[in-house]
Amino acid sequence: MRIVVLDAKTLAGTDLSLIAKLGTLTSYDTTSSEDIITRCKDAAVIITNKVQLTEETIAALPQLQLICVAATGVNNIDLAAAKAHRIAVANVAGYSTPSVVQHTFTMLGNLMTNIHRYQQDCHAGLWQQSDMFCRLDYSINEIAGKNFVIVGHGTLGEAVAKVAQAFGAQVIVAERRGVTEVRAGRMAFEEALQIADIVSIHCPLTAETENLISSAEFALLPNHAYLINTARGGIVNEQALVDALTNEQIAGAAVDVLTQEPAQASNPLVQYQGENLLLTPHTAWASKEAIERLVGEITINIESFVAETTRNRVV
Repeated sequence: MRIVVLDAKTLAGTDLSLIAKLGTLTSYDTTSSEDIITRCKDAAVIITNKVQLTEETIAALPQLQLICVAATGVNNIDLAAAKAHRIAVANVAGYSTPSVVQHTFTMLGNLMTNIHRYQQDCHAGLWQQSDMFCRLDYSINEIAGKNFVIVGHGTLGEAVAKVAQAFGAQVIVAERRGVTEVRAGRMAFEEALQIADIVSIHCPLTAETENLISSAEFALLPNHAYLINTARGGIVNEQALVDALTNEQIAGAAVDVLTQEPAQASNPLVQYQGENLLLTPHTAWASKEAIERLVGEITINIESFVAETTRNRVV
């Protein structure tokens, strides 16, 4: 069985020997759309994180039996085409939860205590110039006692909620926007925003959630609120976020995802220079341990397919 990894660079050099034991493994750091068919013409299994597999590509690979997505989202695979050609598709869910939770609170902690600004000042020699033992140039705020609004209460949202509660925050789960009957244990979306001190986004990007947070929503938020987005870039309107930060409609934001990745120089958040924004390059998911779990899960997915079971099957 020939197995091809199309974008192994996204696995950060993690050992693939467990997968190699299952067949003949060929691994490419990156693969352009033009090279997919040539590289995979004899492959029974393709492993891809972000390389897209279209109907045209799938139809040109008669030996293909299984597509393993090295991620949770499967939007880069033409699922209808895979089904039509009787090709199984399996993903991996939950592997990055601890990593994303840690990243969420790392960014939030930096924002609320202005650690990034204090660190810059220390390197610039300003502490040495202080007339007292410390410097208190920027505000330092606690998570404890704050209204912590969770948008998207799946596995990730629930995990973030538990840590927020451990910090002493009051967790509020926002209902989906536009829902008239609010479920038990939740609060209407607009009402939750109006009392939020912290908003953390953990919902998928869908037609319903695209631009979920835009100018109207920023107008609802208190001006001391913080926004954290480790979900998907299109959920928050980027220009509206820049406007809200510039006009001090909110206190700050931390963003790990953009509408187009890798980041483009023209992106409003890339261009913004204010100290109330932290921007990281889609790394919330990518702890060493998370990627090792991901590779382990892919291995088990392939083994399960060979054993004719349907573990993690999307198609």
